[in-house]
Amino acid sequence: MSSELSILAAYGLVVMITILVQVLTATGQVGLVVLAKSREDMPALIGIAGRLDRTQINSVVAMALFAPAVLLLNAQGGFTPGTLLAAQIFLIMRIAYVLLYATGIAWLRTGVWVTGFLATGYLYIMAL
Repeated sequence: MSSELSILAAYGLVVMITILVQVLTATGQVGLVVLAKSREDMPALIGIAGRLDRTQINSVVAMALFAPAVLLLNAQGGFTPGTLLAAQIFLIMRIAYVLLYATGIAWLRTGVWVTGFLATGYLYIMAL
């Protein structure tokens, strides 16, 4: 398996861990009974539970953008040292994003998000 595909798999684990931690913090805030229901009338999550909720949503969106780029490059045999670096940057930035968002560090989080987003854009450009 290529390094880029390994990074994709690693990011999948990051997303799963983010979701698990989000569920645990939300359970502590609103309780398991509320989370087990349809969530139509669930109270808004606040603090770290709310930030992790938004983080996991953003992480899934990032996965939806990152995965096709890596899979396109794989199908084309288009992996290069540049695509590996972009994938590594993406993974590092996404891990940093989760930690920064969870701790409420706004401006640095935004810069980290932009860097990861641009790394994904680079992968798509390389896939053209």
